[in-house]
Amino acid sequence: MEDKTASIRAVVIITGLIVVIIVARLSLKLSRAFFLIAGADIALILAVFVCLVIRECYNRRRKLLEKRLVSEGRELRVEYSFLRKVAGVPIKFRLKELEDATDNFRALLGQGGSASVFKGILSDRTSIAVKRIDGEEHGEKEFRSEVAAIASVQHVNLVRLVGYCCLPRGPRYLVYEFIPNGSLDHWIFPGNRTKNHPRGCLSFDLRYRIAIDVAKALSYIHHDCRSKILHLDLKPENILLDENYRAIVADFGLSKLMGKDESRVITTIRGTKGYLAPEWLLELGVSEKCDVYSYGMVLLEMIGGQRNVTVIENGSNKSQRKWQYFPKIVRDKLREGKVIEAVDRRLVGVGAVDERQVKRMVNVALWCIQEKPGLRPSMAHVVEMLKGRVPVEEPPDTQMIVVDLLSIDGEESGLQLGPKIAAMGLDCCDIPSSSSSSFAMSMLSGR
Repeated sequence: MEDKTASIRAVVIITGLIVVIIVARLSLKLSRAFFLIAGADIALILAVFVCLVIRECYNRRRKLLEKRLVSEGRELRVEYSFLRKVAGVPIKFRLKELEDATDNFRALLGQGGSASVFKGILSDRTSIAVKRIDGEEHGEKEFRSEVAAIASVQHVNLVRLVGYCCLPRGPRYLVYEFIPNGSLDHWIFPGNRTKNHPRGCLSFDLRYRIAIDVAKALSYIHHDCRSKILHLDLKPENILLDENYRAIVADFGLSKLMGKDESRVITTIRGTKGYLAPEWLLELGVSEKCDVYSYGMVLLEMIGGQRNVTVIENGSNKSQRKWQYFPKIVRDKLREGKVIEAVDRRLVGVGAVDERQVKRMVNVALWCIQEKPGLRPSMAHVVEMLKGRVPVEEPPDTQMIVVDLLSIDGEESGLQLGPKIAAMGLDCCDIPSSSSSSFAMSMLSGR
């Protein structure tokens, strides 16, 4: 457009100068003034021609450079796309791209305290799950934790970060690969029904394989990464199942990075009640053994097909309701030699359940939920035990302090809990009643 305008102006100027020469010739004849005007006009006409030639050369050179840059840019995009697929490098998305992929964030897959997850399809037909993290301060902290933890790791049982979108103000977005079969809780707990998730009842063999998959993922982030990664929010809702029912550990929003020489770090209590290790609840710092404890609690829920802490109502009288602690039931069944009775009832009557596998899973789970962190095995050792490569010894008897807490009325919640908690051997000397009460409430709270 600019080239066309410049050419029109040049033609108009040259035409005007020629008209001036003709008028000067007719009016001034061959006088000296005519020759001066004619010379000046011819000089201007030549100057306009020179400008047009220079502009045309400049335009040709510019177009060649643009073609070269476009070609090089295309090659760079192809190379970057190749490297991203090979190395798993996350890419930065524009908000408009995510809005188009998710149909303006309409397909809600799930929602948590500070984040929502939406299903989407990219322009190359890749299915994705977009996690929108709301809130400025908490959102920034969760966003950085998740990117730092998962962006640089590669494991078949860890969710893959495809990209991200970070705006100066407003929510932040993480783009993950879409896992078709949803989260584990929809496949092990009866009555857990939502329209956006597939559902069913997993066989015991699949549950056993999933237990190994999750153990492998945790072992990898604990022992095989440059910086030790603590997940700190392991629960069935954060374990996804792919099309082949292989486990994918997701949601690293609360994760922590530790140096190889660090044994424990201090952090605030932000995980899910019911899966938090006792030492974290007592604010004694966290380590990879907190993930081991959470894994043991998840393992027990997979075995029984029920939550570890449930309320048994006695009619309409709420004062007579009772708390049921599934780990204690499992421990008692193991002692009585009736461990098969702890298995999900939907599995016992339908398909074959290997009692040896059940016993092995129960023993591993009880090792993992030991109150003393030093007694819990590493996740690498858990993998070896579940695969049958090393014998699984009978775990020591645990205090299971939560059972005492469940039997205490609200008015007595601050009484005589210090000695009970101290008996766990968690290196705590003086525990005030307020801490004990907080511990009780944390253990008994729902999700």
